[in-house]
Amino acid sequence: MTGRDIARIRAVRTRSISPENPTGGPGRGGRAVEGTGANAARELGQGWKVSPSVEIPARGTYELAAIDGPGRITHIWMTTHPDHWRSLLLRAHWDGATTPAVEVPVGDFFGQGWGRFAQLSSTMVAVNPHGGLNSYWPMPFQSSARLTLENLSPAPVIVYFQVTYETGEDESGSGYLHAQWRRSNPLPAGSTHTLLSGVRGAGQYVGTYLAWGLNSRGWWGEGEIKYYLDHDTDFPTICGTGTEDYFGGAWNFDVPGQGYTAYTTPYLGLHQIIRPDELYESQQRFGMYRWHVPDPIHFATGIRVAIQALGWRSHGRYLLRHDDIASTAFLYLDAPSAVPPAPPTADELEIL
Repeated sequence: MTGRDIARIRAVRTRSISPENPTGGPGRGGRAVEGTGANAARELGQGWKVSPSVEIPARGTYELAAIDGPGRITHIWMTTHPDHWRSLLLRAHWDGATTPAVEVPVGDFFGQGWGRFAQLSSTMVAVNPHGGLNSYWPMPFQSSARLTLENLSPAPVIVYFQVTYETGEDESGSGYLHAQWRRSNPLPAGSTHTLLSGVRGAGQYVGTYLAWGLNSRGWWGEGEIKYYLDHDTDFPTICGTGTEDYFGGAWNFDVPGQGYTAYTTPYLGLHQIIRPDELYESQQRFGMYRWHVPDPIHFATGIRVAIQALGWRSHGRYLLRHDDIASTAFLYLDAPSAVPPAPPTADELEIL
């Protein structure tokens, strides 16, 4: 799904949208005479990094890219201050759909849900020092693509970005990328955290990112992740054996003598561990991902995904936990839009 024969010559054209070429048009790059770099380039003039970034006004929305298809976004690079990773909402609309297929805070879309940099080295997402956010999720569309950033904060935000895409190839057999964000804070007693719901149609589930914050002491990862496929009701078709197992780890992510141990691999990882600091960091927080690229979860008519939050209590019993869980679920669907959760507010996004 992500790989193509790099040696094969294809009848496509590569284009790229950035503040230096807002339309992506051929020969339109580097023409700006005004922009955030105009003062620095005042002695050099046009063609010398006059417009390297954009300023999004407080509570305003900026259109990153408007593309006519058929086409496929192949790479997104972006950076802004980590303070804004939870207050910027990334949205994607495919083929003129009014409902966004992607509606996720920028940080969570790139596996940085805690507003703090953590190196992430994977096939689909790479986050590099110090806050270079890269996505390699293929984003095909048949007639149009529109990407926007909404700034939910009360202050303007500077954003650097580049959206690279291909045009000229038939994408009629491709699914549309969807990404949904949800948060339970705290998770209500006796309930499970929903990662995905409201999806009808055929497609494949391809990725999970979790930002998990502990609201009580002890081990937290006994819970199972469950995939309700097609006509499943009370019981799922796919049921995991534990949270750390789902993310490819084992035995509490605990290397004897080292404790929680971070790792980042092509398709799964526990790449972020935030430990208490005896001052303002009062609890442990974790970031983890699993990309179902070699093992996508296929469905024919619909899908729902949920995860339990379980720990241990006395006498070898499970403990129902009430943690802070924020999830981003990635999938490809045969329709350009689905029923999304309600857009999050600034208060719902805030890292407390």
